[in-house]
Formats: sequence, C-alpha cells, structure tokens
Amino acid sequence: MSEEEKRNKRFGKKKNEEDKSGMKSAYAEMSFLEHMEELRWHIIRSALAIIVFAVAAFILKDFIFNTVILNPRTPDFWTNRMFAQLADAVGTDALRINQTPLELISIKIAGQFMTHIWVSIIAGFIIASPVVFYEFWRFIKPALYDNEKQHASGAVFFTSVLFLMGILFGYYLIVPLSIHFLGTYNVSGDVTNQINLKSYIGSVTSISLAAGVIFLIPIFSYFLSKVGLLTPQFMKTYRRHSYVVMLLLSAVITPPDIFSQIMVCFPLVFLYEIGIIISRRVVKKREKEMDEI
Repeated sequence: MSEEEKRNKRFGKKKNEEDKSGMKSAYAEMSFLEHMEELRWHIIRSALAIIVFAVAAFILKDFIFNTVILNPRTPDFWTNRMFAQLADAVGTDALRINQTPLELISIKIAGQFMTHIWVSIIAGFIIASPVVFYEFWRFIKPALYDNEKQHASGAVFFTSVLFLMGILFGYYLIVPLSIHFLGTYNVSGDVTNQINLKSYIGSVTSISLAAGVIFLIPIFSYFLSKVGLLTPQFMKTYRRHSYVVMLLLSAVITPPDIFSQIMVCFPLVFLYEIGIIISRRVVKKREKEMDEI
C-alpha cells in the first residue's frame, strides 16, 4: 500500500469515526461559520484576559516602569552587577556594561501617556499569555485524535513556561547587552546619543518578546512535524546555516568578547537541537502509525 493510500485510509477512518452513542462528533458537523463563531469567543476571552491584566499594569505604573522597563539601563540592574563582578574577577573592563545610565527623552506632548498605554497592553499580554495559549488549545483540541490529545497533554503548560522563560532570558541577558552596545555606539565623537523613550521601550519589548518566541522552537518543531511541514532531515541540513545566524545575532547584541557571545548563543543552539530531537520522535511515531494501518 502506497503512502498516499495509507494517508487517505487514515483520514477516511477518522472522518467516518463515530462515538459510543452512534452519533458523529458535533465538532465535525460544525459549519465554517460555526467554527468562526467558536474562534471568535476564544479570541474574546483571550482579549478580556489581556485587558484585565493591562489595566492592572496601567495602575502599577511605578513598578512597571521604574522597576522593570527602565531598570536594565542602570548599573544597579542584576545583570549589570553580575557582569561588573565578573569583570573584577577576570580583570578586564570589557565586561562592564551600562555603568552610566542612558538619558531618555520624550519628544511628543502625549508621548509618555501613549507609551504608558502601549506598555500596559504588552505587559497584559505577557501576563495573560497562559490564558491565550489555553484558549487557542481549546479551539484546536476537538480536531485532534484521542491519541494526539494524549500526546499533546501539557501543551499549554510547556508552551507558557517556555514563552515566559524566553522573555526572562531576553530581559535579563539580551536586553542589557543590547542597551550597552546600541546605547554607547557612535559613528563620530561629534554625534551625541539622545535616546527617545519610545525607541528605548520598543527595543526592550521587541527583544523580550522575540526571545519568548524563539524559546518556543521545541513547540513549533512538534506541531510542524506533526502536520508534515517540518522534518529532522530539513533541520539537520540547515543546521550550519542556523548556527551562523545565531552567532551573528549574538555578535551584534553583545560586547566584543567571545564569552558574552557564547552566553547568548548557547541557549539558542540548545533549543534548536531539542527541536531536532522532538521532530525526529514525531516523524518516527507517525511512520509507525502509518505502517500499522
């Protein structure tokens, strides 16, 4: 039996599968508009969760800005202090970062107020991300096989943990290194850096969110391999290319020393290798199921 026949047989079996009562799944009988209505309510619940946490973040302005957003640019920030201690131990000043706080300016009359709103929404999304992932999971769960639901159990938990870990990694490591490099870089001694508040916060939030997404590589590997869009062979083939991209990214956002580059690059390489392992296991399992049909 060819692979195409096996696949059609499997999907055909699923399509005609009936539950114990002899009735087809209500989810399978839903029309396109009913699916869209279901999706709309999941989006509404996710949006409400984001709004609730965004309002809380808006009220806690001092903590969000002074303790979280603006702190990585100061010498008292945890990462900056650790690098200073490491510089003392190694005996080099190259590892000292953000010893002089960046001076931030706002050039629009409503700039600080709009920034306050925007940061509150981003903070609301980050805090409500487990709820968002849960609602997305509830939407796609009815379309899965029973064994797929079993193997994907804990997806919301692991997705939330990896996303938040990525944000913390970006915030505590990549953000201060980027602030030091970009904030002190100059093309000429005649040019003075005057950093706009919006530009600074945009860099902090985009780096942190991007790191959160990068840490979802194992999750992406699982689901893309599950639907046949990704294979371990593909990831192995472009492994060197991926490593080069990671090294270039690490070199751009870190001080000019190999130690800092390794600190940033190593977790990315580790996640990529984990993604290959996950993809390999998913593909092997899918091939085994196809052979048993």
